[in-house]
Parts: sequence; C-alpha cells; structure tokens
Amino acid sequence: MLAYVVLLSAAVVTQGWLVNERAEELVWEALLSTEMDYFLDHADEPGWTPREPAALRVFAEGTGAPPPAALANLEAGLHDELAVNGRVVVAMVRVVDGRRVLLALDITEFEQTEREQLLVLVLSSLAVVVVLGLAGAWGVSRMMAPLRELAQRISQLRPDIPGQSVAVGDRASAELAVIANALNLYLDRHDQFVERERAFIHSASHELRTPMAVIAGASELALGADMSPAARTQVQRIQRTALNIEELISTLLVLAKDPENLARSSDRIALEELLPEIVDAHRHLCEDKQLRLKVDLQGKCDVIAPITIVQVAVGNLLRNAIENSDSGIITLELRPGAIVAIEDPGHGMSPEQIAAVFGRGARARGRSGGGIGLDLVARLCDHLGWRLEIGPRPEGRGTRAILDLGASMGSTG
Repeated sequence: MLAYVVLLSAAVVTQGWLVNERAEELVWEALLSTEMDYFLDHADEPGWTPREPAALRVFAEGTGAPPPAALANLEAGLHDELAVNGRVVVAMVRVVDGRRVLLALDITEFEQTEREQLLVLVLSSLAVVVVLGLAGAWGVSRMMAPLRELAQRISQLRPDIPGQSVAVGDRASAELAVIANALNLYLDRHDQFVERERAFIHSASHELRTPMAVIAGASELALGADMSPAARTQVQRIQRTALNIEELISTLLVLAKDPENLARSSDRIALEELLPEIVDAHRHLCEDKQLRLKVDLQGKCDVIAPITIVQVAVGNLLRNAIENSDSGIITLELRPGAIVAIEDPGHGMSPEQIAAVFGRGARARGRSGGGIGLDLVARLCDHLGWRLEIGPRPEGRGTRAILDLGASMGSTG
C-alpha cells in the first residue's frame, strides 16, 4: 500500500510539472507574440520609441544595441529558460523582411517562485506519504493484533496436555472467532483420537501379555524335557519369538505414555551392570559366525528409565550389528555421560538406509525376525529425549551406532 501511495504521488507530481511546463510555454508564446506584433506594428512610425518594461527588452537588427552573446544566434521561434548574465530569460525571435527581431523577457523571479512552489509540492507529497504510511502501519498493526495474539496462544499449546483450547479477545473480528472455534473443534477431536489410540494400545498390550506369558512359560518347560535336536530348535525359536513380542508390547506401552508420566514406571539402572548382561544375552547369535563381542566400560553411570526399554534399545542395536556382520569384533562402549556406542565390522549401511531409519520407514537389513527394528528404536529415542546417531565407522568398513541416554541420566559415580 505504501509503495502504491509513493508511486501515485510521484505520478501526480510529475504530471503536474509537465502540465505546468506546457502551460508556461503557451503563456510565454502568447505574451511575447502580442508584444512582438505591437512592436512590429509601430516600428515604422516616425519618432516612435518602444516603451520597454523593466523585464522586457527589444533587439532589432540594424538598430540599437546588439543582443547578448547567448541570444545572438537563436533561431526563429520561442526559447525558454535561457541563462543570460546570471539571469533567466525567455526569448522570441522573428524574422521580418529579412530583419531579425528578438524579444527577451527576464523571468528570474518567476522561475525562483516556480522552484519554490515545486519544492513545496514535493515536500507536501512526501509528508502525505509519511502520514499515510504511519496511519497505514498503525491500522495494520491494530488489525493484526488479534491475529498475533491468536498465533501466540497457538504457539503456547503443548501436545502432551489434553483439554486445551484457544480463546480470542474482545477485539477479535468475526472471522477470527470462526478460526478459533474451528481450531478448538480440531483440538477436541485430536484429544479424542489420541485417547482412543492410547486406550486401544493399553487394552491390546495387556490382553496380549497373558497368552505370551503362557507361551514363554510353556516353551521354557518344554526345553527341560527330552526331545530331538530339531524339535528343540523349534521350541527355542518359539521362546525367542515370545520374548520379542513381549519387547514389542513394552515398547508400544511406552510410546503410548507421555514422557513426563514415565517416571512412575522407571527404575534406577546401573548401566555398567546392565550392559554386560545384555551382551551375554546376545552371545548365542554369534555362535555360527566368526564374531566376538567386547565390552568396554569407561566408568559407572546411572540412568532413570524403564529397564525393559533400555534393554530393548541397546539389545536391538547390538542385534542389528550382529546380523549385519560376518567376522571380527563388535565393541560395546559405555562412555561418560550415559553414552552407549556400538561398533561393528559388518556390511555397513548406506545413507539412504540411515535416512530411512530416522524417517520411521525402515527395518534393519538382513533381519531374521528378531527385535523390533531400528525404526521403533528411533521412535523410542525421540519419545524419551534420547539421541541416536547411526553412521559409518571412521576407521573404515562397518557401522557405528551411538545412543545418548543423557536425558535420563541420574547420579554418576
């Protein structure tokens, strides 16, 4: 809007100046033509002498003083705004019977007044632009104030708090009230959807726990009985699958809870004690490969988190390293600050596979059905405020996964 006002003012000033110049040219031409005709009508009368006003001078070729040098070579016609001896003149030249006649009118004071008027016009236009700009800015600010307040209230909404709504002030327009009402309806539907989803996950998870516990217990009892090697392999597979499903159930229950409400179901975990247990539980996966698991504990560290979830997160990263490696040493390090690093000498992961993990759409390459997959591990980390980094090993072939549990860190020793 301000640009439009500036352009409009510039157009008005320019057009006014052009009209003024054209009108001025017509006035000078009419005035000097009248004076020229009067002079020519009486020039041949015996004893007639022109009575020149102070600002008007007549120069007739062959009589009187010659014209100034700046006017001597002018062609026939009207010539405006000529500089003569520090003054501004308008001149008209006419050739009559081979004789050159020149009229010169001093318009210095007129031009000065014209410049002053033009300056006043420009300054007035600038003042109008400034006033309109300030008025427009004030009006827009006043009009946008309710919208800014609404945007501020929306930015203060927290996704983990149900029953929120957005209120608009008394100055809000009817359109803004419609927007707020539509947003509040959406928030209500969102709360209902989240509640239904959480209720379903809770119900389904708890309903699945009982049959999975039965399957796990029955398989454990069956392994204590005599059976053929082939049957034992199948029972062991059933037992591992049951444990994997229990991990998945625990993961879904954690994802269904608000992070702030997890404290009631969290434990104080000594990572220097838990990590060797997780490694020992996965050593059987290395039996058919030339792999060795190594644990490097660089101190003691406690975290406050659900122990099952820590086991799931670290265990799945370790399982992924084993499944994607054929030979060599897989190292699990506990670094200061509750940082767990796992390095493997395996096939590695491409940038596309790593991006897919954090895009929540990938499963670990070469998985044999164990664990919950790296995509759910990434979601767990995001939900609990942990930080997961997966990339190639700096030394060469293989993958390095770094799990930062610092957000759940307790006292350290």
